[in-house]
Amino acid sequence: MSERGTDGGHGLDPATEAFVTHRNLLFTVAYELLGSAADAEDVLQETWMRWAGVDLGAVRDRRAYLVRITTRQALGRLRTLGRRRESYIGPWLPEPLLTSPDVAEDVELADSVSTAMLLVLETLQPTERAVFVLREVFALDYDEIAEAVGKSPVAVRQIAHRARAHVAARRPRGSASPGEIRDALEAFRRAIETGDLRRLLDILAPDVVALGDGGGVVKAVLTPMVGAGEVAALVARIRAAEAPATLEPAQINGHPALIFRAGGAISTVLTVRIDDGLVTGLYAVRNPEKLSRVEREVPVSR
Repeated sequence: MSERGTDGGHGLDPATEAFVTHRNLLFTVAYELLGSAADAEDVLQETWMRWAGVDLGAVRDRRAYLVRITTRQALGRLRTLGRRRESYIGPWLPEPLLTSPDVAEDVELADSVSTAMLLVLETLQPTERAVFVLREVFALDYDEIAEAVGKSPVAVRQIAHRARAHVAARRPRGSASPGEIRDALEAFRRAIETGDLRRLLDILAPDVVALGDGGGVVKAVLTPMVGAGEVAALVARIRAAEAPATLEPAQINGHPALIFRAGGAISTVLTVRIDDGLVTGLYAVRNPEKLSRVEREVPVSR
């Protein structure tokens, strides 16, 4: 595969230049495998340490080689994180990223980093997740993926087929347009600001699920709230608890979202999932440890 990237490495040694050139891609690979920007950054540090000791003369494709190192490091960390998340207090949600408008224009990339898709990827086994991401998002060939995950190309094809079927059964049924998502969030904003829950009920699916991630650090719902009535009641409680917070529109993980600010500080990031024109998922990240990457844009790329 050809080398590509968004950052130039002028005046750097070849190893550093290759790493800098592909850094945004490597971060995106790690983030999609882990759902955590903090852990993705740690993986990039580990990748660099291993890459710095590689004999570049023996590397045919530097981009593919770097992706391979990143994937292996992320897989090891993913297995550890899986054990940690078993003891996580309340629902676990991916760490939100403030992204540029360019990400939203790349529909496939925006879909792959969306909160809804990252939650679907959480239901895959680690190797299945890596194979799916590398094949479906980054278009690596089966031989390259096999080297990255330590499987044969034949096994990787089987894993990819199984992972695609698993994701297809769980991913959003219809591709919601940015306009539909903005309308849903605008209805939510009005309900918060005016108390007009009837307008919100009109766009909530009967089986809508609301998840809140406080990580045991701040107050959040500890179990999923299911049903339009339950979620509307939750919105009423949020309205009372968040007042006089301000609500700001933002691009989070490639999609429209709302940021709650109280006293100038970010308290909550809200994203939605839409199926067939109705809101089927509301995701509120409140854990302060997960809110540091919504103050400035985080570059992601394919």
